Amino acid sequence: MKSQFLLDKNITFLNHGSFGACSKLIFEEYQRLQLELESEPVYFIQKKSAEYLKIAKERLAKYIGCNANDFFFTPNPTFAINTIMRSLNLEEGDEILTTNHEYGAMDRTWNFYCKKSGAKYIRQNISLPVISKEQILEEFWSGYTSKTKIVFLNQISSCTALIFPIKEICDKARELGLITIIDGAHVPGQMDLNLTELNPDFYTGTLHKWMLAPKGSSFLYVKESFQEMLDPLIVGWGYESLSPGESQFLDYQEYQGTREISAFLCTPKVIDFLEENNWKTKAKQCRQIVFDNYQRFCDLLRTQPICPITEEFLVQMASIPIKTSNPVALKELLFNKYKIEIPVMPLNGSYFLRYSINAYNSQDDLDILYKALQDIIATTDLIEV
Repeated sequence: MKSQFLLDKNITFLNHGSFGACSKLIFEEYQRLQLELESEPVYFIQKKSAEYLKIAKERLAKYIGCNANDFFFTPNPTFAINTIMRSLNLEEGDEILTTNHEYGAMDRTWNFYCKKSGAKYIRQNISLPVISKEQILEEFWSGYTSKTKIVFLNQISSCTALIFPIKEICDKARELGLITIIDGAHVPGQMDLNLTELNPDFYTGTLHKWMLAPKGSSFLYVKESFQEMLDPLIVGWGYESLSPGESQFLDYQEYQGTREISAFLCTPKVIDFLEENNWKTKAKQCRQIVFDNYQRFCDLLRTQPICPITEEFLVQMASIPIKTSNPVALKELLFNKYKIEIPVMPLNGSYFLRYSINAYNSQDDLDILYKALQDIIATTDLIEV
């Protein structure tokens, strides 16, 4: 599969989780759409893009299990979460219950809006190692109070790569009358997703990570009962439109002035590529590589797995605890000397070496990483063992 990607052959690429990697066929579709746009910009933007967008949304709706009118494309989940926060009307004392495993940009966005409103962002501790799903649920809900208004958390943690029990949390939050906002950036393409069954109030995911789409392709799903309250992050022609569509929600969110949406329009080609290449089988093979190597790396680094090594907690990423006094220098050394692209992730005073495995990876890639770490342990003081 590696020959079907544009990745530098001189780099051992173990960081698909950060920004993904686009296949050649999908990237060619991306460029084809850009060329079509530039050949007749007015006609493309005013006529063709709406037709292409409708097709793209219908394909994605089927893939993620929802109605095509219940979501819109965004450049990234940060854009999506900002759109939601703008309309929440938080008040002083309101509490947002989350975990201490969230993505840093999300933490910053919530802190920004909480400072303006006086609301509180409660980062509930989920202790490591995780022993069971029940442990996560018990620790998470121990942060609930009468002031809790919103539940926000990632379905797969960027830093720890842990899968969180979102279905159970959404179900209980609904019973308690809480708004649920889920960051599923790492889910589409890595796990099956059915938004109708999951039933969150808001859900954002990316296509440019595990679905292999060009960069800048994500979506925000909004349950129908919340669509009227959602103001546009960018006010444009869709607001009080002179020719309104069937949905004010989509008028407000999809008409934002001139912008390049070719990444969104690649969605049919993205899904075709995944289906034609039997991606579910490839993803399963990738998961097995992740599982087979996790304990091996923990043994080398003399640390312990942060969860049971099963599909209940891990998919195509794994984060290995690593003891280092200089994570930035370690990451740079791995890249500059050993030509390995892999992140060293900070979280709550600890560090994690996170490897991602996709269809273009093999056991050889992890063997290269293992030998590099052996060498670093033997020749530097960057890793404590």
